[in-house]
Amino acid sequence: MSPAELKTRIASGLLSFPVTHFDADLGLDLASYARHVDWLSGFPAAALFAAGGTGEFFSLTSREIGRVVRAAKEASGATPIISGCGYGTEMAKEIVREAEAAGADGILLLPHYLMRVPQEGLFQHIRAVCASTGLGVIVYNRDNSICSTETLQRLADACPNLIGFKDGSGQIGLVREITRTLGDRLSYIGGMPTHELFAEAYDGAGVSTYSSAVFNFVPGMAIDFYDALRAGNSAKMGALLDDFFFPFAKIRDRQPGYAVSLIKAGVAAAGYGSGPARPPLTTPSAEETAMLKALIEKVS
Repeated sequence: MSPAELKTRIASGLLSFPVTHFDADLGLDLASYARHVDWLSGFPAAALFAAGGTGEFFSLTSREIGRVVRAAKEASGATPIISGCGYGTEMAKEIVREAEAAGADGILLLPHYLMRVPQEGLFQHIRAVCASTGLGVIVYNRDNSICSTETLQRLADACPNLIGFKDGSGQIGLVREITRTLGDRLSYIGGMPTHELFAEAYDGAGVSTYSSAVFNFVPGMAIDFYDALRAGNSAKMGALLDDFFFPFAKIRDRQPGYAVSLIKAGVAAAGYGSGPARPPLTTPSAEETAMLKALIEKVS
């Protein structure tokens, strides 16, 4: 898929990022993962992120990322697969090579490792990763990697294959400045944890799509919410927020890291057992899992 084709595709519908499946010994369980991706690909997602943040990118080696991407590509049919990428510049380029060899359709560049850096450093890092590949690249504004509007404009001018901007910072003012300034040069993706809680605000800021974590285990309901957003159906969105998303967020917020491991519990509850999360993430309690199952039953 060319960068231009990927740009158009990611703007066309809901996105999601399958969790990475592990066995009891915390090794990759690619057979279980492929079964899950095959199921998700039967729903109208515009693309899937393999080994993204919810896919425990931070717990995978570069070779494991390649294996996950390859398994996703083999199972996803016509649904494009975008590989997670990150860490320092040289490690990111190594991951790009693994993802390309595995057949990825694009790259999601997550925040670099640990350090807060000046805008010039961000520019050099992102430009180097873009220059290392012919795939379309989406930059993820989050945590210690927040591009200013000026930096993103420089990157858009310097990197023809930079095709997307994803935001998980919650800085709506900055997001609106970026969408207003860069216009249709990029496709814009919402990337807040449980983004449905923020979808209407981001839509007003010019962000037309987002990645849904709960698509992992209630894909039909996630699509219903997205369709209601596109149709301006506030009553439908409000009902789903009240019945599912607000109480889900309360369970998610009980422990750090539940934005990933609670999703894995949901996948297991849906019959696509994904195994435990790798440390340092922890597994939800039996009580919390029961609460989640009750929510799933309410909207299924």
